[in-house]
Parts: sequence; structure tokens; C-alpha cells
Amino acid sequence: MRGVFVTGTGTGVGKTLVAAGLLKAFRDGGVSALPVKPVQTGCPSIAGRLSAPDLEFSLNAAGLAPDESLKDLMCPFRYSPACSPHLAGRITGIYPDVGTVIGKMDQLFEKCDFLVAEGAGGVLVPLNDSEKMLDLMIELGWPVVLVARGDLGTINHSLLSLAVLKNAGLRIAAVVVNHLIEETSIVTIDNPRAIAQYAELAQIVEIPHMRNPQESVGNPSFMESMSGLSRNIMEQS
Repeated sequence: MRGVFVTGTGTGVGKTLVAAGLLKAFRDGGVSALPVKPVQTGCPSIAGRLSAPDLEFSLNAAGLAPDESLKDLMCPFRYSPACSPHLAGRITGIYPDVGTVIGKMDQLFEKCDFLVAEGAGGVLVPLNDSEKMLDLMIELGWPVVLVARGDLGTINHSLLSLAVLKNAGLRIAAVVVNHLIEETSIVTIDNPRAIAQYAELAQIVEIPHMRNPQESVGNPSFMESMSGLSRNIMEQS
């Protein structure tokens, strides 16, 4: 194993939060790790270059400041339109593809021993006319962390995503339930238990609601969870 892949049940569930926390936890634990965001859409233009906000979040969390050439390896496909990667590729005429991403990762391994990769959207989001994000995960064969929200509707989305990952032969390192809403109810309390029960999972990590995710890596409770998860991933390798 040379890395871990962070995916989600959809967009906006907290993949970047978890990827950044894991990256910092691995590095704090002595692992030479770097982040990868293979595809980023909705990129703002800064000083004439498309910036990848998710990648920058992870880099900042870990206190890393690589040069632009290294960032290009970490996020080879950047698009201005905020849409699915396949649609961004169709609009721009340049589609993301698994082979190119793997090649960039191989170059990154000259600089590190471990990669924390964050997908775009969910498990089955299309990259181009023939490949999905799942195809990249299969090609890598790394353990997968699935990030899910904690509120109503998450059981179905989580179980469907887990079924696809398991059918593909991928190992589930954990499901991280990210409580995006502050209110606690019988639903938000039961959802993580239900996901664990029906998916027959041993590892469920819960992230309490954080009003300011920018301060996540400074949150002791959050980082304790990420440190524990990072250790479990390494022990299972």
C-alpha cells in the first residue's frame, strides 16, 4: 500500500476536511505523505493560473508550501466550470483520465512515500466518456475512506456507495460520518449505528459539527479522530 483514497457519498460532505486531517495526522506520525487532488472543478483563477482550493486546504493544513510544478503533479486536471469532471472535460476539450493521473502520482512518489488522494464528487462520478472515479480507485487498489454526512438520507447514500466499493474488491478503511448540521436528533444519533450495522463495518468515525472547518486541524477532538484513523490504516497495510 502506498496511499489511501478519500471519497464521499456526494459533493459537499467533507472529503477535503477528512483528507486534510489525515494528511496532517500521517505527517505528524512520521509518514512522508503528500496530498493528491487528481481532478478539481470550480477552480478560481489566481495570478493567471487555476488554483485548486481543495488541494490548497490540505497543503495549508499540513504546513506545506510546494512550488507550482509539484502542485501540477498533485492536481493535474483543473477546470473553471463548477460541474462534474466529465462535463468540464467536454466544455474545455481536455478530459481527465486514469492513466495520466497514475503517471503524475508515480512522479510524486519520487518526493514521498505515501499519498492521501481525494476524489471529486462521489464514487461513480464520470471522468470522461468511459472512465469513472471508481476506475481510478480500482487501478490504485488503496484502502478507501468513505465520507458521509450525518443527517437524514445518508443511510441510503452510504450503503449504495459501500456496495459499489465492495463489489469492486476495494477495502473500506472506514466510514467517516461528518455532522454538517449542528442540531442533534434521534436521526443523527442513529445514522452512524445504522450504517455500521447494515454495511457490517467495524470502523465508523464521527466528526462533530464544526462551525469553522478552516480551524479543523487545530481542533483536538478532530485531530485525535484523524490520528487514530491514520494509525489503523497503517496497521492494516
